[in-house]
Amino acid sequence: MAAMTQVTVESVRNLQQRVVIREHILRADEPVEAGGNDTGPNPYEYLLAALGSCTSMTLLLYARRKGIALQKVRVELDHSRIHAQDCADCESKEGFVTEIHRRIFLEGDLTAEQRARLLEIAARCPVHRTLTGEIKIRDRAL
Repeated sequence: MAAMTQVTVESVRNLQQRVVIREHILRADEPVEAGGNDTGPNPYEYLLAALGSCTSMTLLLYARRKGIALQKVRVELDHSRIHAQDCADCESKEGFVTEIHRRIFLEGDLTAEQRARLLEIAARCPVHRTLTGEIKIRDRAL
């Protein structure tokens, strides 16, 4: 199976990274307090942005296809790490568990049933499925 997207990341100076995605050039960095120069979002911020934008796009496309009067979506996200032993509903009981908190704001003339259905659909966005499914990262040094 062919790769869906080619992303190239190259170090620039200090912790700053140049990210090339198709014709788009982005920057990644760490905040000053983490040793970077704060010239761009950090990797976790990009991860949250990927989940948030996928969630919003998925909901808008679903609403359009179903004729639901969804006018606007705003997704706010943050993440934290907790001790696995402190997580009552987690399978892991050792080490740490990453929790992503996603707040989805829906604007439009929506019924309670439509809002509930849109929340179900949010869990089906491709990035959400990727993050909650099995992931294998295959490294090769060149």
